[in-house]
Amino acid sequence: MNVLETRAVPARPGALRRAAPALLGYAAVRALGLVVLFLWSEARGKSAYTLLTARWDALWYTRVAELGYGYEVRLPGGDVHSNLAFFPLLPWLERLVAAVSPLSYADGGFLVAVLASLAAAGGVFAVADHVYGRRAGVYAVLLWAVLPVGIVQSMAYSESLFTALAAWSLYAVLTGRWVTAGLLACLAGLTRPVGLAVVAAVWAAAVVSFLRERAGSGRGDTSFVRSGSAVAPDGAQAGESAGPSSAAPRIRTSDGAPRTPGALGVRPRRILGMLLAPLGAAGYVLWVGHRTGQGPLGYLDVQAGWRNGFDGGYAFARFVAAKFTSYPSALAGLGLVLGVCLVVWLYAVGVRQRQPLPLLVYSGVVTALALCASSYFGSKPRLLLPAFPLLLPLARALARQRAPRPALVVGAVAVASAVYGAFWLNGSGPP
Repeated sequence: MNVLETRAVPARPGALRRAAPALLGYAAVRALGLVVLFLWSEARGKSAYTLLTARWDALWYTRVAELGYGYEVRLPGGDVHSNLAFFPLLPWLERLVAAVSPLSYADGGFLVAVLASLAAAGGVFAVADHVYGRRAGVYAVLLWAVLPVGIVQSMAYSESLFTALAAWSLYAVLTGRWVTAGLLACLAGLTRPVGLAVVAAVWAAAVVSFLRERAGSGRGDTSFVRSGSAVAPDGAQAGESAGPSSAAPRIRTSDGAPRTPGALGVRPRRILGMLLAPLGAAGYVLWVGHRTGQGPLGYLDVQAGWRNGFDGGYAFARFVAAKFTSYPSALAGLGLVLGVCLVVWLYAVGVRQRQPLPLLVYSGVVTALALCASSYFGSKPRLLLPAFPLLLPLARALARQRAPRPALVVGAVAVASAVYGAFWLNGSGPP
């Protein structure tokens, strides 16, 4: 069996060693960001730790952990901010940490964020390494670390936890671990509303697997990448031969199982994974509806109290257009337009490069939900943080470059990201 064939990818004893460069690089970038934040905050007479653990959404999460649900703030304009808008997994973990240690709920949130960010980095590496090779995996992690809003990965927010669950669920889909994928998707659905994206990815992969299986494919399951592809020479795994082109992803089956269509055990696990995936999000949304007495759509009423909803991007478009009515706000408007264009372009490149279907579905839903939400426009870069597959085309491009150019580029961006993160949190910060 050669590298072009679809096949299972068993767990390797050296998996942690293989991911070590990515994890060490990630830790170094995050440490740089925290050091710069500490120095910047000290110069301004602020506490960096407070900025990370006790402001904005972090306060809402710790209040849920400490007092449970039911707290709300009624604003003069009539809006009602209810803590039911915040999904429960992070507060549960904060409560667990506080119960088994002397740490506070806020400390627990920070600890969870730090550990989850490392798990997320490992998941991003696993996905990128599986599809494009080790070098691309390392650069995918580093690019995720140096995003301008990367400092959020170290905050007592739920982005890192969600990204970790999403990335490992996607990896489980790509390697045929359907039950694991469903369980992780279920947990992701208990973390953020955008857990819908993980559920959609699991279901899309499973449905296409069933359809191709029914059509009589000669494989035990579906490959979601272009056939006849090869691994980049600089990304080939130990013991594997490298293909002729670094531009094409390696082939994997959707569930990685080298079985005949309908082989005993594959279909039941796939079905079970599909059933498990939506339970987290659906369970919490239905519980909120029951608690508020508003029925199955009660959670939407809770979000409406925050002036948050889905309008297809109309409100965001109006917000951007308003920036062009004066100067210098027009420069900010231009930056927003370029940022949206970059996101759309990266997604289009991923489609053109034939990224695996689960990754395209996941990043597409995350992007759509982030850009088409009707409120909190300053949060949109943060909401896009989990959409790591958008970075894969850039990671592949860096992986093809000769050293030390990629390292210099990533290093320069890391410094700029650390400075921006410190400036951002000491200013308006993430709402």
